[in-house]
Amino acid sequence: MTVLTNKPTAASIEAADAEHAGSAPRTLGALIKAYVALTKPRIIELLLITTLPVMFLAARGLPPLWPAVATLVFGTLSAGSANALNCYIDRDIDAAMRRTRRRPLARHQVSPTGALIFGIALGVASTVGLGLSVNWLAGLLSLSAILFYVLVYSLLLKRRTAQNVVWGGIAGCMPCLIGWAGITGRLDWAPLVLFGVVFFWTPPHTWALAMRYREDYAAAEVPMLPVVATERRVAVESIVYTWATVICSLLLWPVAGTTLLYPIVAVVLGAVCLWEVHRLLARVNAGKTGVALRPMRFFHWSNVYLALLFLAVAIDALLV
Repeated sequence: MTVLTNKPTAASIEAADAEHAGSAPRTLGALIKAYVALTKPRIIELLLITTLPVMFLAARGLPPLWPAVATLVFGTLSAGSANALNCYIDRDIDAAMRRTRRRPLARHQVSPTGALIFGIALGVASTVGLGLSVNWLAGLLSLSAILFYVLVYSLLLKRRTAQNVVWGGIAGCMPCLIGWAGITGRLDWAPLVLFGVVFFWTPPHTWALAMRYREDYAAAEVPMLPVVATERRVAVESIVYTWATVICSLLLWPVAGTTLLYPIVAVVLGAVCLWEVHRLLARVNAGKTGVALRPMRFFHWSNVYLALLFLAVAIDALLV
């Protein structure tokens, strides 16, 4: 177990609570907005980006409308459940970090009990909804993603090991399997390859954000790799995982039998992503540190990389 210093004191947490005291929503619309914020919509957008293209690939073209819509709708509820329950578990961390102090629980816009019930309700609705309207394999995969994110990542790994996002990121890979299962009712090697892409992509993407907000994570005693390791080590490990991401992405070409469009796009996007992560190491070697390393440059590009790569998956499926 990694031991950190600078743990926020009870006084500092009480001060943060006092700062946001009395900020509970005064209208129904504001309350609904607060509950929606618990689901972390921006993260859900990223998960949907990896779900829909996989359905195109599974269908070898346009997927059937109802299974596709139902998978996206109930998949959204599944991701919202995991994120709301994560907010419930991490409410003390969110209150201590500047980056997350405006989240609903940190601002006392939603009660912890309300957030817990909301998260569980979304999880039940998503699992049953997928099972009844799509198939039970998709429903069970959705449930396993929620349980893994909440029990394994949020409760077991996040506060105990620098490998938290490496293994905890598995939950974020599940939409690839859910999307495929939603169309075919089974699993295959193609979605497992895309699962691997997201798995290898997650650590360097998250570490870049943690480099930018290192002091926040350190204050909250979350042992993200940038908190417990040197910036050089973070950059080197980010390079290793980025290479693994690019190599894994190219495996889809022979496994799924794509056209030449996909591997060409994957090579170009991968080359740019590798260029950016190697530049990060170059800035470390040049003696730059902290904000001067510009880690958010790689963070934002990695978002673009994943979105465009999965877009290429969808377009390629229409060409087969």
